[in-house]
Amino acid sequence: MTRPSALPPLPRPYQDTAAYWEAAREHRFIIQKCRDCGEYQFYPRGVCSHCLGSALDWEEASGRAEVYSFSVNYRAPHPGFAEATPFVLALVTLAEGPRMMTNIVDCDPESVRIGMAVTVTFDDVTEEVTLPKFRPA
Repeated sequence: MTRPSALPPLPRPYQDTAAYWEAAREHRFIIQKCRDCGEYQFYPRGVCSHCLGSALDWEEASGRAEVYSFSVNYRAPHPGFAEATPFVLALVTLAEGPRMMTNIVDCDPESVRIGMAVTVTFDDVTEEVTLPKFRPA
């Protein structure tokens, strides 16, 4: 895979997100579920966004989602995105309920539509960082 000469800003794992990024490196998509209220949440954090409980587990997610909103970006916001334009930045609703920001890949950006079914795929950006992205289902 050819990489751009400059990399875009990359995530920096910390205590609450380390398991998520490790699973992504293994091409597994996990999200948190609260043992107290049973709700799923995304982005990873130390407390439940629904009940403020701290009894959180990681669960394999289905990897299925639906485009909730999106934007086609024709202008690179950072030199690391220059070779990727145009690209789709999207808010998707995971089958489990939470929404997450991501990229829609492997399709013409102009073909993306609200309500479009998508499925997770993984982009090995570096040896240490793999980003979950979504493609048409």
